Order: sequence, then structure tokens, then C-alpha cells
Amino acid sequence: MEKRTLYGILYFISEYFIFYYPLVMSLVWIQGAVYYFMRREVDTNYRKPPKEGYFPMVSILIPAHNEEKAIAETLQAALRSVYPHFEIIVIDDASTDKTWEIINEHAAKDERIRVMHLEENTGKAAGLNAALFASKGEIIVTIDADAFLDPNALYWLVQHFKGPRVGAVTGNPRVRNRTNLLAKIQVGEFSSIIGMIKRSQRILGKVLTVSGVIAAFRKQALFDVGMWDSDMATDDINVTWKLEKRFWDIRYEPNAVCWILVPDSLKGLFKQRVRWAQGGTEVLLRHLDVWKSWKQRRLWPVYLEYVVSIFWSYCFIILSIFWLINYFFHTNLPYVNFIPEYKGAFLVVICMLQFATALIIDTRYERGMFLQLFWVIWYPFVYWIFTALAAVWAVPKAFQHKKGRFAVWISPDRGRKHPEEKKEPTSTT
Repeated sequence: MEKRTLYGILYFISEYFIFYYPLVMSLVWIQGAVYYFMRREVDTNYRKPPKEGYFPMVSILIPAHNEEKAIAETLQAALRSVYPHFEIIVIDDASTDKTWEIINEHAAKDERIRVMHLEENTGKAAGLNAALFASKGEIIVTIDADAFLDPNALYWLVQHFKGPRVGAVTGNPRVRNRTNLLAKIQVGEFSSIIGMIKRSQRILGKVLTVSGVIAAFRKQALFDVGMWDSDMATDDINVTWKLEKRFWDIRYEPNAVCWILVPDSLKGLFKQRVRWAQGGTEVLLRHLDVWKSWKQRRLWPVYLEYVVSIFWSYCFIILSIFWLINYFFHTNLPYVNFIPEYKGAFLVVICMLQFATALIIDTRYERGMFLQLFWVIWYPFVYWIFTALAAVWAVPKAFQHKKGRFAVWISPDRGRKHPEEKKEPTSTT
């Protein structure tokens, strides 16, 4: 490739793609989220769920591996659910700590808790599949072992399954540990990025993934797609695509609130984002056949957007390295100007608009959310670099993944206890 051509490509990427791709997607997310809010959310109150008399049996599945510090509070929160018909199945995936003892103590006190103990660590998906066969519920709700389920969440999730083609509903994870800057930034991220994307994708008709920390499934739909695949890094993304390829509808319910712990260390956060990126790439590779069928055309934009986001990550990291080298040394490498000018200022304005819009919407779930704007403004500086590095690191791992190998797990970084940790959601009404 001629040097002039290379310079032309790098100039286009640095001058247009790097800056305008996140800008365009921000505008899409803002418009989609506002439309969703005005049409489906503005007249609701998560504290007052609809109770029209549709009460199918619900099975809450909680996979756990070495979760002695979190599982007791998770069970207590789930038992406070006001939904009339539910059971809890805890899957102890070969824990080596006191998780098994704690679960048994709670099961002895409440007959709604059932326990499964796996002798070998076979991973979250394998545990969920085992519990699915033992479950009594028509609706399956999965939550993580650190999640505090809101008392009304089951009502909000279940109402969607009145529609016969609804296969899954993803809930609204809310961050409860605000221990340091990383955790506080994630408070805004779950609103301004994850929440807005899910609202927008729901309006466009296809959701990239349910939230593994809180999601509800129709049992019939899970059996129809062969349940969870136990060899994928992220079971939630993969099962979403399996359902959508079989034309099951995936919905988002922001009123189904669940309070979670997020990583508050760089190491824990990086591991989480690498796993997310690896899992997403594995799903793209496994479901490449969606491009062969015209019937799957509604999945094409979701697929393409994810591919473009990975490409953006590589461009961002590579050009950042070029810029740093040229800044400190005189080299023959192509020079890319990464100092924001008017484009950077415009992008900052759009980012602030996106953050402000999301936080205003989410004040209905938590008071004082708009104050998080002070912390979330650091997102572009901290997370763009961090998540881009995670994507670059994870993609080769996804290509090396061997189909059929169990995706076993270790207990993730749950964050540190802190006085600012939210114990219960705060009503805004």
C-alpha cells in the first residue's frame, strides 16, 4: 500500500470515524431512549406494579460459586418479593467456601428455597440448565448471587409474558456500591449507556442482550432453543441471540429494578470488560449464519453495530499509540492529531446531553441521580480507553475459543463494603 494511501485512510479514520461514530450513536441512543420513555415509561411507577391477576408460577434461579459474603443478603432480598407464587433455586457450583452451609441454613428456615449442589465446577450456564429441569415455574427469573431483587420486580417482569411470543424480559440493574471513582462512574454508565442502549434497541425491535444479573425467560422458549450453552464466556448474550433467531420477542422492563455490586478495582473491572467483549465476539462468530437468511434481517443492524464498535476500539487504541509515539519522538509513523478541536468540543456537548438525559430519566428509580453527572463526566476519559483496551485484548481470545469446552467461573470482584452502599432503593414518590 502506498504511503499516501495509508495517510489518507488514517486521516479519514482520525478526522471522522473516531470522533463521529460515538457522536452518531449517542444521538441514536438519546432519541430512542426519550421515545421509549415517553411512550412506555412515563406513566409508570416501579413502586406500583400492575396487578391484573396474571400470576404464573415463577422460579428464581441463583447460580453461586464461592459467594459466602453475598448470598445471604441476596436470598433475604429475594424472599421479600411481594409476588404471590414463586420459588428460589440456589445452584451451588462446587463452592469451596461456606456458600453451601449458608444456603442450607436459609433453606431450612423457608420452604420456598430449594438447593442444588454440583460436585464439579461446570460453569454458570450448566448450573442454570440443571436447575431449569428441576424448576416448577412457567417463568424463569435468573439473578446473580450479589443481586438485591426489588420486592415488585417479579410483577413487572411477568406482565410481559401475557404475549405468547415473548421469550425473555431484561430488567434494570442499579449500582448499590459507590466506594470510589470507578464505582461511581458505573452508576452513570448503567443509566447513560446500558439503560439508553436497551431502550433504543427495544424501540428498533432487537435487543443485543438481556442483563445476566436480572432477566426473566419463558421456560418453553428456553427449551425451544436448547437452553443455555455452557461453552460461552457470556451465557446471557448467547441465549438472547438463540431466542431472537427463533423469533422469540425480547423486551426491556426498566421498572424491574435489581440492585447490584460492581467492580471497584481496575483489575476487577478489566476482567469483567474482557469477559463481556470476549463473549460478544464469540456470539458474533457462532451466529454468523444470520447473514445467510433474509428472515434474520432485523438482527443485521445489531450485529453490524457491534462489529463496528470493535473496529472503533482497535482504531482508537492503534491511533492513540501512534499519537503518543509521535508526541515524544521524531519518527516516520503517520501523524494523527488526537488533541480535540471543535469536533472534540462538540462531542463533549453531545456526551453531556446524553448523560443528563439518562440521569433525568432515572431519577424516577433513585433520588439524586442527577448529582451523578459530576462523576459520569469522567466516563469518556476513563472508560473509553479502558473498554477499548478490553475489547482489543478480548477479541483474539474469542477466536481461540474452542466450542464444547465448559466455561467455568470464579467468583468475580463484587466491590468493597462501604458506608455509601445502598441497602434499599429509594422511592421517588
